[in-house]
Amino acid sequence: MEYLKYVVSAIVSFAALFGLTKILGNRQMSQLSMFDYVGSVAIGSIAGEMAVMSSGDIYGPLVAMISFTILTLIISYLTCKSVIIRRFFEGHVVLLYQKGQIYERNLLKVKMDIDELLANCRIKGYFDLEEIHTIYLESNGEISIIPHGGYRPVQPSDLHIEVKPDLPMANVIVDGNIMLKNLQATGKDIKWVEKQLRDRGVSNIKDVMLATYDQYDNKLNIYLKKGVMLD
Repeated sequence: MEYLKYVVSAIVSFAALFGLTKILGNRQMSQLSMFDYVGSVAIGSIAGEMAVMSSGDIYGPLVAMISFTILTLIISYLTCKSVIIRRFFEGHVVLLYQKGQIYERNLLKVKMDIDELLANCRIKGYFDLEEIHTIYLESNGEISIIPHGGYRPVQPSDLHIEVKPDLPMANVIVDGNIMLKNLQATGKDIKWVEKQLRDRGVSNIKDVMLATYDQYDNKLNIYLKKGVMLD
């Protein structure tokens, strides 16, 4: 019976943590600010406490998790409405380098040494500071680099070339199953898909790992499962 309590508390802890994270949104995972990080650690710690039930009370940790989530949502709302509050909780952009000048004081402020700065430049594809005009440290911890005009990637507009815009590919078939909503969005029907498969020599839709709709050529791009041979 004692072990059953641990199983139940672990399930409740997981469900609560997953549900609250969904409420906070994907930003909580992909673009953590300092406050988001602190809130995530706190909520995770409380969830761990609830999972092992070291306090013997499952409701106390659950209420604490919900309270932290509500507080995080309130702070997130306030940061959207106020620049001052946003800068307090999320920080602001810091200038690290510009026109041959390394801002040593700003590097010390963000606790970054010159080796780390150069490493970030190399990761971005720049091995010489002379190629770079400006370097910023964004509020989410990412490095942004503005190169000199002669070192930036060539754009089609530089060559006076007109290119077609990239359009998203609709996933029409995924793991052998037709995605009906995606298919309807393309304006096609199942008969059109079946004809496309026959024309490519695919006799069984279950052999298709992925098929995407190409709007430009009005066709399916078909990717078969490994080992499947066309008829």
